[in-house]
Amino acid sequence: MPDAYVPPAADPSVQREQAARLAAAWQRPRGWRRFSEVNNSAVGYWYLMTALAFFLFAGVLALLMRTQLAVPENDFLPAGLYDQMFTLHGSVMMFLFAVPIVESFAILMLPQMNGTRELPFPRLSAFGFWCFAIGGFFVCGSIFFGAAPSGGWFMYPPLTTQYTEGVGPDVWLLGLSFVEIASISAAVELMVGILKTRAPGMRIDRMPLYSWYMLVVAGMILVGFPPLIVGDLLFELERAAGWPFFDPARGGDPLLWQHLFWIFGHPEVYIIFLPAVALVAMIVPTFARTPMVGYSWIVLAAVGVGFLSFGLWVHHMFTTGMPALSLGFFSAASLAVAVPTAIQIFCFIATILVGRFVPSVPMLFVAGALAIFVLGGLTGVMVAVAPFDFQAHDTYFVVAHLHYVLIGGMLFPVFAGLHYYFPSIAGRQLSATLGSWSFWLMFVGFNVAFLPMHVSGLGGMARRVYTYGADIGLDLLNLVSTIGAFVFAAGVALLVGDLLFGRRRGALPDNPWNAGTLEWSGSLPGRDWGMRSIPRVRSRYPLWEQKDLARHIEEGRYYLPDAEEGRRETLVTSVIDAHPLQVCRVPGPGYTGLVAAAFTSGIFIFPVFGAYAAAATSAVAALLAIVWWLWRDTARIPEKPDKDAGLGLRLPLYGSGPGSIGWWGMLTAMFADAVAFASLVFVYFYFWTVHEHWPPQPGPGLSWPALASALLVGAWLLACMSGGTNRRGRSGRTRGTLALAALLCIGGIAAWIAAPLSHGMAPQSHPYPATVWVLVIWLVGHLGLGAAMLSYCVARSAAGQLTATHDADLHNVTLYWHFTGASGLVAFAVLALFPLVS
Repeated sequence: MPDAYVPPAADPSVQREQAARLAAAWQRPRGWRRFSEVNNSAVGYWYLMTALAFFLFAGVLALLMRTQLAVPENDFLPAGLYDQMFTLHGSVMMFLFAVPIVESFAILMLPQMNGTRELPFPRLSAFGFWCFAIGGFFVCGSIFFGAAPSGGWFMYPPLTTQYTEGVGPDVWLLGLSFVEIASISAAVELMVGILKTRAPGMRIDRMPLYSWYMLVVAGMILVGFPPLIVGDLLFELERAAGWPFFDPARGGDPLLWQHLFWIFGHPEVYIIFLPAVALVAMIVPTFARTPMVGYSWIVLAAVGVGFLSFGLWVHHMFTTGMPALSLGFFSAASLAVAVPTAIQIFCFIATILVGRFVPSVPMLFVAGALAIFVLGGLTGVMVAVAPFDFQAHDTYFVVAHLHYVLIGGMLFPVFAGLHYYFPSIAGRQLSATLGSWSFWLMFVGFNVAFLPMHVSGLGGMARRVYTYGADIGLDLLNLVSTIGAFVFAAGVALLVGDLLFGRRRGALPDNPWNAGTLEWSGSLPGRDWGMRSIPRVRSRYPLWEQKDLARHIEEGRYYLPDAEEGRRETLVTSVIDAHPLQVCRVPGPGYTGLVAAAFTSGIFIFPVFGAYAAAATSAVAALLAIVWWLWRDTARIPEKPDKDAGLGLRLPLYGSGPGSIGWWGMLTAMFADAVAFASLVFVYFYFWTVHEHWPPQPGPGLSWPALASALLVGAWLLACMSGGTNRRGRSGRTRGTLALAALLCIGGIAAWIAAPLSHGMAPQSHPYPATVWVLVIWLVGHLGLGAAMLSYCVARSAAGQLTATHDADLHNVTLYWHFTGASGLVAFAVLALFPLVS
């Protein structure tokens, strides 16, 4: 069918009936049941408002700290409380605001931008939100009970292992690890949504730039967050059980934490920066009234930034005594990342220059963002040079640089995005007058606050101190910075007031900015079903280049204009060309995500207080909740094999293997899992590089690991064989094969535990037995989960939900076993074979 073909509109009465059925299928629950909603528009809105609440909380902490530093030798805050505020300010801004706020925009707007109905895993989005909200309130609430962490947002040992009392570090380690689950969940959701649920015809070279940016960011999250989670768990094992990963007195190395933290921490800056730039990439063409100049260059630059960002983590470790060769390599990488960053900025400027520029409040914030970020980038080049960094390290010069990059590169674009997308979110525009006042107060206040910090830092003002002497000549600079912080806060207060209490000002057109991308194709505010009908796309700016497209979408002329069966549906398309492949039925309201998140929270929160039995009970309850969730919502056999998707196209209602959305979700999740396992292997070989003799004692031997690996490989092969048996319709034999594989898993668990146990490896004595035990626990956990998955497939088969033609669960479990089997073989090589040759 030609891309340009547009069928005639249905009769108006038919259109009304179709729209009514769509509205009924996508209707939100009311009252308390509204918290069972999983639709992207609801979950994204919750994310947005919760992240803004955490931002305001962290901002109040910042004002209190600046009040303390306004004058020398001030006693406004005691040292201990200041340290808690300092730690929470950085942690909340980085973990509870910066990443969630950009994810909230993506969850809210990506379906409409990509011309689709919904993200592919709505309940995963809801699960992620509740993990984020519960974990965030737990971490933030700790300060009201004097239990907040106080070791800095980076939590360096030995400060937080030997010199910090109480549960503050545990709150940080476990609470934020729980929050990071939300980020990984969102990354899986967004990556699969971008790759597999775009409007037909939206080839990858026609995707909105926002989608490209978020695809890169989702990949960065899947690579960057697992090492931090691994580091958090190792840190907590040292604090709770005495396993000496970071204790040099027992062979550990505190620098290991810095490697694990900063391999996340510096890419984190770009995980924050790139989605904010993505908002700029959507705003600039709209107000330049022209397509973006250099589309392909921007895409390549975004990918380049994502790639280079993982070569920068030692940028934060120049003063730790690393070899000169390492310093030179990481300094060069730190300088190189400026090139793709500059390409993006020059493309934005070129677009403004070649277009017909229309002034607006969003563009005001974009201009301020570019100005501030460029200044921050210049100081970034300075601290990327190791000799200069030796002088500026741990001074307020670095504080100024960090805030110029983050506020210019993230906060101002986010505020531009709020002004730009607020009509779609709330059905009204923010005040242009208040927006202008808000911008200038923030812009002036920010520069008054942070520009003097460059001077005070070079003058000797150390960061992370709660007071300073009156004799170092920095009184005026600190007072000016404090005044600037309060001016900036006044601007934020104006914006928040307009968000919460602003009034509707007359009728709002459906496309108030005259934008060219699909998120502005419907009536305002945006509706829960995303698109009235899913269009065919022929360009990057279809509302500008496809005549009457918005009207045709609203008349239901394209795909899925109806909801005859009362189900929420969207299209699954091919990765490269966005060719329609399947009608995907997504779940509606339900409490499974909330219940699973609530029980999962117990796994992380109860250990803070030593309640390990309660944590174990929560783990069992969380597993049961997730099984309930999967049983009800995934891979359900539809009542018919296919349906009319519109435009004369019939598409299947069920897919398995790579044709299933769930398979792609498992693939991305297991990629993150593989990165976490690689981080554990990195820990093992890191100790090999810093110890003269490694391993320093006999290892777990060869016999038990060989037996465990043989059992694991057996389970792996049986899981793979079961797919062929099932396709031949031998359900009884399939169940027997799966049950045998589960029994082999149990045997593998026993053999792996016996390996270090039989050799008397005490994890409290040295990092070597501790690392061996961690790898063993990792494998045991995966074997246990694998046994549970195999048992789940047995139950699905017995219930008639796993047949020769409906076998998505089996394909997903087999994919899991490919990763787990490969991990087991790598672990065997590391734990059993490496000691023989070292």
